Amino acid sequence: MKRVLITGGSRGIGAACVRRFAEEGDRVVFLYNKSEDAAMDLSMETGAFAMQCDVSDANALKETLAEAERALGGAIDVLVNNAGVSLIKLLADTTDEEMLSVYRTDLLAATVACREVSRGMVRAQRGYIVNIGSVWGRVGASCEAVYSAAKAGLRGLTQALAKELGPSHITVNCVEPGVILTDMNASLDGETLMALCDETPLCRLGETRDIAEIVFWLTSGKADFITGQSIGVDGGFGL
Repeated sequence: MKRVLITGGSRGIGAACVRRFAEEGDRVVFLYNKSEDAAMDLSMETGAFAMQCDVSDANALKETLAEAERALGGAIDVLVNNAGVSLIKLLADTTDEEMLSVYRTDLLAATVACREVSRGMVRAQRGYIVNIGSVWGRVGASCEAVYSAAKAGLRGLTQALAKELGPSHITVNCVEPGVILTDMNASLDGETLMALCDETPLCRLGETRDIAEIVFWLTSGKADFITGQSIGVDGGFGL
């Protein structure tokens, strides 16, 4: 039974990950920011602990991670950095505040969480970290320059930490979803979704379970010689 911490766990990919680990009987804490009703429902459904935290606030995140370790009864074995926000806007029209909001949530929070959680993993000489990136971190997206840059940063963080933490038997990988049917993409109209589907070689859009399965596998003990990798789960969209 593993002790698992998932950020951004109340909806979408994060909620699918919570369910997948809970199915195996793992002890799970997930963080949420504003979706309290969804978080409470998921906690009741899975038995996972729900903790409110604005991960863009580094001090609040550090305090919540310490609280999560106490709730789990020990050092975290699996960290899934899933919390993220998107921003669809021309870079020329993007304010400094909007940029910082994305970077704090999508990149800084993951970096802080890796730093805090990896200390216990190093002491235990084992652990798994999975960062949830995006296909846009690999190929970039027009009108999503800030989001693309933040997700590209997760690739670099993953590679650097894989080298840094490897001697302590800790694997660090990045999963890069393509277009997934989540709330983040709810604003896309049917015509746009159909066009994205047509651009995907497997001719369908992804589901949250597709991502949860690869995250679970990377932390299952069956992929322990895989580290520092950014794995596209996108139906071939990023080819």
